[in-house]
Amino acid sequence: MSSNATALPPDGTLAAGWRLPFGLTYAPADLRRDTLAALTVAAISLPQAMAYALLAGVDPRFGLYSAIVVTAVASVFGSSSHLINGPTSAISLVVFSALAIFGPDQRAEAAEAMFLLGGMIGTIQILIAVFRLGDLTRYISESVILGFMSAAAVLLAVGQVGNALGLHEQGTGAQHVLVRLWLTLTAGDAVNARAAAISAATLLLAVLARRAVRRWRLPQMDMLGVLILVALAAWGAGWSVPDAAGHTAIAVAGAVPAGLPLPHLPIIRLAWVGQLAPDALAIACLGLLEALAIAKSIANETRQPLDFNRQCLAEGLANLAGSVFRCLPGSGSLSRSAINFQAGGATRLSGILSAIAVALAVLALAPLARYVPRPALAALLLLTAARLIDPKRLRYTVRASRQDAGVLVVTVLAALAFGLDAAILAGVGVSILLFVPRAARLKVVELVVDPDGVVRERRPDDPQGGFLLYDLEGELFFGAAHDLDRCFAAIRQQAERAQLSHVVLRIKRVRNPDVVSLERLEHFLRAAARDGLVVLLAGVRSDLLEAFERLHFGAWLPRERVFAQGGDEDSATLAAIRAVHRQLGAAAAPPLSYQI
Repeated sequence: MSSNATALPPDGTLAAGWRLPFGLTYAPADLRRDTLAALTVAAISLPQAMAYALLAGVDPRFGLYSAIVVTAVASVFGSSSHLINGPTSAISLVVFSALAIFGPDQRAEAAEAMFLLGGMIGTIQILIAVFRLGDLTRYISESVILGFMSAAAVLLAVGQVGNALGLHEQGTGAQHVLVRLWLTLTAGDAVNARAAAISAATLLLAVLARRAVRRWRLPQMDMLGVLILVALAAWGAGWSVPDAAGHTAIAVAGAVPAGLPLPHLPIIRLAWVGQLAPDALAIACLGLLEALAIAKSIANETRQPLDFNRQCLAEGLANLAGSVFRCLPGSGSLSRSAINFQAGGATRLSGILSAIAVALAVLALAPLARYVPRPALAALLLLTAARLIDPKRLRYTVRASRQDAGVLVVTVLAALAFGLDAAILAGVGVSILLFVPRAARLKVVELVVDPDGVVRERRPDDPQGGFLLYDLEGELFFGAAHDLDRCFAAIRQQAERAQLSHVVLRIKRVRNPDVVSLERLEHFLRAAARDGLVVLLAGVRSDLLEAFERLHFGAWLPRERVFAQGGDEDSATLAAIRAVHRQLGAAAAPPLSYQI
C-alpha cells in the first residue's frame, strides 16, 4: 500500500494542538487533510453501504446506518488513526448466511434477528478485549483468511447473479446458495433485459472509471459517480419510475427514510440466540481479523504503534452500539481504510467526519435512493467479488507449502459446502491439527567433543567418548511427552550398553515447560540416579530454574549438576563438560571452543 500521506513520528504522537474528548489530540493543521479524506471516504461509503446491505439481504438503510454509527463509534474508541469501520462484504456475506433461517417473506423478523446478532457480536468482541485475547488473533493462519476471502468472493458473486439479471430469488433460506441460484435461473422468471443492460453498463463504466482514477490520480469517487450516472440514465429511460400500479421496469434499492437512526432495542428470542450463536462467534472473530490485519498493514508504513486489545474493544463497542441503532454489523473496511490513508487522513477524526458526511447525505439525499437500480448495486458487488480474489497470492501460497495449500483448500471447500461461518472454524481446526504435531516434535541430537576440543554433532565414524552428550530442542509441553519419553529411554539404554556413568543434557533450547514435561524430566532424573547414572543439565533457562524451585527439585537434585544458562564467555555446556572430566578423574580438560 503506497501513498503520499505523511508518516507519523515513530512514537505515533501528533503535534500539539486541540484537546478533544475521548483522548483525542488534534493539530489544527490536520483539519484540511482529515476533511478531504473524510469526504472521499463518504463518497465510496454511500454506494458500498447500500450494496452490502443488499448483499446481507436486508434493507439498504441499515447499511447506511452502519456507515454512520459503527464508523463513528469505532473511530472514537479505536487505536488506529486510519482504520475505517462499517459494513464490509465479508461480514455481510456471513450475515446473509446467518439470516438464511428466515424465508423471503420474513424480512421484518430477519431484520430484528440481525440487530440481535450485532449485539451478540459486539458482546463477544468486548469480552475478547476484556480478557486481553486480542493478540491471539495473530495465530490464525494467513491461509485461512486467504481461503475465506476467496470463497467469500465466489459466494458474493453467486448471490448477486439473480439481482444482476433482474430475477426474483427462488428457493428457501434453508437451501444452499448454489441450489437457490439454480432454481432462480431455471424455475424463476425470464431474464430482464433492461436489468442485464444496467448491470453490464455499470460493470463497464466502473472498470473504466477505476482506470481513469488510477491513471490521472483523481479523487476515488468512481463507484459513487458510476452509480449516480447509471441511476440518472435509468430514471431518464423511465425504468426506475413507478407506474400507476407502483411497479418499476427494473428493481430499485427502495426508499430510505430521510432521517438518522433512532435507538431501538433488539428483540431477544432464545430460539434466535441459539441459532445465531455460531455465526456470532464466527463474525466476531472474522471482524477482528479483518480490522487488525488492515490496521497493521497501514501501521507498517506510518510506524504508528497499535493497541490490539483496545482495537478489539472499539470493534465490540461499535457493533454493540450498532445493534441499538438498527445497523448492519461491521468491521474494518480495506477499501475505505486504504482510501482514508491515501487521501491524507491524519487522525481518527477523519473517520468521525466521514460518518457525519454520510449522515448529512442521508438527510439530504435519502429520498433519491428509491431511484437507484438494484442491478447497478449488484454489478458493483460483482466487481468487488472479482477484486477480493488475489490470484498472485493464491499461487504463492499453494507453491510455498503443502500444509498452507491444504488449509486454503479445506477453508474454500468448507465455505462452499457449509457456509462461511463453518469455513472459519474448519480452517482454524485444520491449522491446529497441522501445527500441533510440528510444535510437539522434539529435536534430539547427540554431540561429541572432538580431538580439537570442539563440541559438534556426532558423526557415524566418531568413537564413543567417556560420557554421553545430548542436545534437546523444542517445546516442552504435553504434546512432546511421547518424544521425551523415547529420548530418555534411548539415553539410558545407550549408557547401559556402553557402560557409561555420566550424561550431559543440554537443554538451553527447550521452551515453555509444562507439568507433563516437568514430570517426565523428574522421573528420568530420579530413575537415572537409582541406576547410578549421573545426569548434568546444561544451559538451564530461567523459566525452568523457577519451575525447579517451585517443585523443590533442590531437595533431591544436587546443585552441582545444574548449570544455568548465563552470559559469560565460559558457557554452561563447557562448564558441564569440564565438571564431567573432573568427576571422571581425567586430566584438566583442554580449552574448548563452542560450535553449534
